[in-house]
Amino acid sequence: MKYNSTTDKNIVVSASQAIAQGISTDGGLFVPQEIPQYTLSDIEGLTKLDYVGRAKKILSDYLDDFTTEEIDECVTKAYTSEKFGSNNPAPLSYQKYGDIDINVLELWHGPTSAFKDMALQILPHLLTKSLKKTSPDKEAVILVATSGDTGKAALEGFKDVDGTKIMVFYPVDGVSPMQKRQMTTQEGSNVNVCAIRGNFDDAQTGVKNIFTDSALVSKLEENNYIFSSANSINWGRLLPQIVYYFSAYAELVNDGKIKLGDKINVVVPTGNFGNILASYYAFRMGLPINKFICASNSNNVLTDFISTGTYDKNRSFYATISPSMDILVSSNLERFLYHMTEKNDAKVKEWMTSLKTTGKYSVDDEIKTKITELFVGGFCDDEKTKATIDEFFNKYGYLCDTHTAVAVNVYKEYVEKTGDRTPVVLDSTASPYKFSGSVLKAIADGEELPDDEFEMVELLKNKTNTAVPAPLAALKDKETRFTSVVNADEMPEFVLSALGVK
Repeated sequence: MKYNSTTDKNIVVSASQAIAQGISTDGGLFVPQEIPQYTLSDIEGLTKLDYVGRAKKILSDYLDDFTTEEIDECVTKAYTSEKFGSNNPAPLSYQKYGDIDINVLELWHGPTSAFKDMALQILPHLLTKSLKKTSPDKEAVILVATSGDTGKAALEGFKDVDGTKIMVFYPVDGVSPMQKRQMTTQEGSNVNVCAIRGNFDDAQTGVKNIFTDSALVSKLEENNYIFSSANSINWGRLLPQIVYYFSAYAELVNDGKIKLGDKINVVVPTGNFGNILASYYAFRMGLPINKFICASNSNNVLTDFISTGTYDKNRSFYATISPSMDILVSSNLERFLYHMTEKNDAKVKEWMTSLKTTGKYSVDDEIKTKITELFVGGFCDDEKTKATIDEFFNKYGYLCDTHTAVAVNVYKEYVEKTGDRTPVVLDSTASPYKFSGSVLKAIADGEELPDDEFEMVELLKNKTNTAVPAPLAALKDKETRFTSVVNADEMPEFVLSALGVK
């Protein structure tokens, strides 16, 4: 199994090289040359395994330069009951929303209470093993741009991991108070956190520019450092997310909700297109999926792209109550387009160049038709998000966060419009306690709320009789370690300074 760059398929690397580098030298993203194919018999085999067993099988089919023992070690260290609260880190919760059955895939039972833990608890193990194969004498500098959840999950995953340093950049006014506190109080001798003046897209562009700055890369190499990424531009971040779609399907079969071979719909609240892309890889591997329902907030660039075939980031940017989706440049769409064009790297490069220079691109009619046959886009503003949280909890007894609520609202409107009752897997991507202020405003009916984040957490606990995740409760007494704020164009200087490189 080799990997190509989305914008130059003449670039060919091994799995460990793809994970160690994070991004191709030409600025493209690494994609597998071939996608493993699973039969229904293979999927039936997964129903007889637990989550760890499913992960070992799927990862081994993509990482052929890892030994069986290496994959076993990576998976078993990542998905422990101590970290995720049970032997199933991605449980299904069977809920009703009115007359609609929703199989909620809860992806937030890990140490940072967000779905990013599903990949970022295993990525440090994959990366350190990759580095030993490719750059044994170098220390990895992990750069991360975050809209909230990735940052904390990456910091927690890489905390005190030998041979690595990690730096996280987040928009100073673009994350929730709890997300900010999670990052700025992070423990670990190899971690650093910096806010930027701007939005997530500015942070993401800044990181990609650093990766492709040859002079900066050379300076780091002279000091025995090598850049890598923990964002979903890194194949090692995306690959583990494929597992939980197969696992959810296996659980639906085991619980008698569907029969083996039945199709499902997938609903994903997404900004950077990584989580929903993982479900598309599962589909290409053979998982029976009928429709992909892509749920956005008011930053609905993906909704418009799916319906029109034109991706246009030249629009107003909204800071919403679902901040992890406040994104106008969905970087993983590049991988999706590579596969949809049957590996047409020249076409993908043309579109990505147009995005950088003009802020938009339009795909061919043939590609647009292929996309709309599989994908449906919808979006939900803050008022509808709050109304959905309120209704789902106060009428039907399920408390969800602001991102999951976007998915629920978009899915409800999809069912009402189409009548499609195909069994659904809907991703729940974060604990409601990560966004306690917004959730409280949704369910508390105009009640005056405290200013203190942890008083809001306690109030939400008392009002809903739900449990506060232990890692979030523990933040109350932690000391703030990181207070730096820079402009996006100052990010390279911050990196060099933090490393002590002149």
